[in-house]
Amino acid sequence: MNRSPVSRPAVPAVPPWLAHAFRAQREPVPWNAVCRGALAAGPALLAGMLLGRTALGVLAAIGAMLAGINDRPGGRRAAVRRLGVPASAGAAGLLVGTYAGQGLTAVPLTLVLTALGLAAGGISAVGPVASAAGTQLLVAAAVGAGTPAADPGWLRALAFLAGAGWLLVLRLVLPTPGSLAGDFRFDGERAAVAGVYDAIAALVEAAGGPHATARRAALTAALDHAQDALAGPRLRGHAASAAERRLHARFAAALPLAEAATALCWAGEPVPARAARGPRRLAAAVRADTGPGPLPAPHLPPARLSAPEAPSVLPALRALDDALLGAAEAFDRGDGAHRGLPVRRRGPRRALRAALGAGGREYGLRVALCFGASAAIAQALHHARWYGPHPHWYWLPATAVFLVKPDLGPLASRVLCRAAGTVLGALVFAGLAALLPHPAGLIALVAVCGALIPVATRHFAALTAVVTVLVLALVMAGGEPQASAGRIGETLLACALVLVVGHLPMPGERGGGVRDRLAVAGGAAHAYLLHVLGPPGHEHAAGSGDHAGRRVPPGEPGDRAERWAQGGGRGDRAERWTKGGGPGDRAERWALRREAYRTLAEARTAISHAAAELPALARHTEGTDAVAEALERLVDTTTACAVHLDDTGRLTPRHLRRLREALAELERLEGRGVRVPLPVAA
Repeated sequence: MNRSPVSRPAVPAVPPWLAHAFRAQREPVPWNAVCRGALAAGPALLAGMLLGRTALGVLAAIGAMLAGINDRPGGRRAAVRRLGVPASAGAAGLLVGTYAGQGLTAVPLTLVLTALGLAAGGISAVGPVASAAGTQLLVAAAVGAGTPAADPGWLRALAFLAGAGWLLVLRLVLPTPGSLAGDFRFDGERAAVAGVYDAIAALVEAAGGPHATARRAALTAALDHAQDALAGPRLRGHAASAAERRLHARFAAALPLAEAATALCWAGEPVPARAARGPRRLAAAVRADTGPGPLPAPHLPPARLSAPEAPSVLPALRALDDALLGAAEAFDRGDGAHRGLPVRRRGPRRALRAALGAGGREYGLRVALCFGASAAIAQALHHARWYGPHPHWYWLPATAVFLVKPDLGPLASRVLCRAAGTVLGALVFAGLAALLPHPAGLIALVAVCGALIPVATRHFAALTAVVTVLVLALVMAGGEPQASAGRIGETLLACALVLVVGHLPMPGERGGGVRDRLAVAGGAAHAYLLHVLGPPGHEHAAGSGDHAGRRVPPGEPGDRAERWAQGGGRGDRAERWTKGGGPGDRAERWALRREAYRTLAEARTAISHAAAELPALARHTEGTDAVAEALERLVDTTTACAVHLDDTGRLTPRHLRRLREALAELERLEGRGVRVPLPVAA
């Protein structure tokens, strides 16, 4: 007997704003950061107690805690900027907050904190380090103004810096467990550069498969991480030690490999498995700080490739073999002759433009409104008799600062995670406070929480819970009563405040941060496109500044591509190589390519966060993901064109068709009302 299928009600899909709250990063446990966290905040608090200056010890532990939140994998030299700049901003905020809190009444103090929030919010739009600096500036200012103390502001700022500086010293001195090969000072850089070669191998293996696009994005992330790890501050303009020069040379050797692998991904055809063995061996050599040994010989694909496919795959495979040979030569040179990273530096003009742009203004206004309003409410509660004894009122504005940060995730997700994490952390601390001996138990609890921070950074709720326990332990160690219930109430109040302010209309266009990042990505794609296909002599001018909003003359890239297809551009490039401009031309091209993919990745992150907002906010950035996809296709095609031109001197009809399709898609999006940051005529 035939049975009709039983219809079941469809399971409703979880809305993006709720699904994002349950996402967590999956990474190996950073045991080195765990060890540093255990040795930072707890010992700082203990030192303050032993010296009879418990209040300063608490501030040192807070400085170590905030530095621990920014303690991420990477190079030691890069950690100086990643930890030192936010710590310096936090010390400045503590200094201003302390003197303002001691010398101003409620209304002037609120105005000062509001102005500070406006400046810190605009600065936070510049980049991750600037965002961390803006956060620590405001959090420390709230602590300084909302915590009564007999110590002068300059001494409190020094204590804060001492705690953060202690963690930075541990970051620079302690070796990574299991990474003692070669010079351990560069173990983070070695791991980052080796990750690039592994990502190249993974992309080559995925060429022609369904995971090729994801692997190309993973390669961009690996290159960004390695670039940040190697680009730390230094006294000289180039790498001084042989070990560092060697790493810079090996990173530079990975750029042409990454370019060739991207061209293979664009071609969309599977390649022999042995093509990925060379990058794998190079990755192992970087990790062990040794030579790569014998590499696989060049191997062309089988003859089964059809005529339309072969012209796209063979030049990319030859480019991969040439890049592999060049990498082997760079590895054999020992300390390397390379003295600079072939990447573009982001100057102060671009930082100022980001801070004063639409995204910086919108973010600054929201931060200022949240920070000022939360400080005013906290002071009103502090003076209200029915609220009870409440000597510290910094929790509410400090919570609002973390909640209003868009780079920590969508607003609804941040609010849910912050509320859940605070409730969990406060309840856990209430139970531990009744069991642990004082003060030894509190010091041990601070040390344990410091060790858990590097693991808890995978999820905002977990990080909030750990930080809540740590801060409540510090408050009690400083002599204040247990205040879990009050912290829960203030956190929920801050969540409601930020939700309201986050949905308020502001002057200018909503979603300005996303559109600003797309505009920067479009300008970078523009510069890269002109360098590869633009008129001779234009590429260096195109790469010299910020190109967001500049227009490509109608038909210029297409006309240039047509001349390459007819062989008319080959002589121009050959002439530049004859004059000795070849290596510099390629280094500039790789730098422009890196900038294009990096800015696209940053725009993609901002778009994904905006798409997971509540519908009232998400609608303001609708269509921006289509612009990012079109720009990615354009940059991928430009990369394939560059590799093909190096090999044959002309473009195939497939390259021209894909170029026209990408440019036409951008023009179509502009016609539908989506602002395209790279308006070009196909």
